[in-house]
Amino acid sequence: MAYVLAVMAAFANALTSVLQRMGVESAPADTNLKLSLIAYAMRRTVWIAGFMVLIAAFLLQFLALHFGRLTTVQPILTLELPFLVAILGIWFRLPLTWREWVGASMAAGGLAAFLALSAPSGGNETPNLEDWGIVSFAVIAGCSLAVLVTRVGSPAWRAAWFGTAGAIAFAFTAALIKTMNDDITRGWSHVFLSWPPYAVAGAGLVGVFLAQNAFHAGPVTASQSALVIVDPLVSIAIGIGLFGDHVQTAGGRLIGEILAMMVLLAGVFSLTRSPLVVHVKSEDGEDAHVLSARRRGGPGPALEPG
Repeated sequence: MAYVLAVMAAFANALTSVLQRMGVESAPADTNLKLSLIAYAMRRTVWIAGFMVLIAAFLLQFLALHFGRLTTVQPILTLELPFLVAILGIWFRLPLTWREWVGASMAAGGLAAFLALSAPSGGNETPNLEDWGIVSFAVIAGCSLAVLVTRVGSPAWRAAWFGTAGAIAFAFTAALIKTMNDDITRGWSHVFLSWPPYAVAGAGLVGVFLAQNAFHAGPVTASQSALVIVDPLVSIAIGIGLFGDHVQTAGGRLIGEILAMMVLLAGVFSLTRSPLVVHVKSEDGEDAHVLSARRRGGPGPALEPG
């Protein structure tokens, strides 16, 4: 059940990425790290639609984490990239090439191999406030450092580090969701009298805000790579350190897991370099209405290799 729900959440995340990028692609350049970026986005119907799908993705992830472990659910969400390519190829009628097929196969195959080899178990430990304090400090420090380095560098550099900050926030949000699920077993009244739901809301909003800045700051090849790759890696670390998740490493499994994760990340990176994904948002900062034109049936601008 957890696997099915996580796959559905990955699809919803992919659809969210398309709709929300269309919503912020033409925002003024000076709106980065300002609430005016969100204000601009909220005036666009396509972004609102993306936000509604984002809520659906959150609920699916919530349920997946109720039935599964953090170290299982979060890596499955990397399937967002193959789903994104499928949406662009089928819904927007953009051509799929060998790059998309190979990248999607590597991502799916690497993920399947990692889950089969690691055979995650455990994850039933209940963190105390001291544990949460340590993890919270590490998350805040990581996000702050990532945002700090966006003050200099190229658009790709800024997009990648905004994406990294957003991914850390999303991984932390997933850990909080896991704790909320544990509290549900004691009754819903107990849930809303405890702190995790409010921490989920705060961390989730921070993650969404940072992701919008990543989408707007530079090429999607940089922002999407960071968002999709960093999230599962941070989630695995949090799952092991905070909830006691255990992955099998004996008998040469560790080497296989590392190789499987490398194949997975290579597939994800290959997909982010795909011309289809690159042109969800224009690389040169000009308004690129490729998706809008294709969805209306028009030819749209020609796609150049990324």
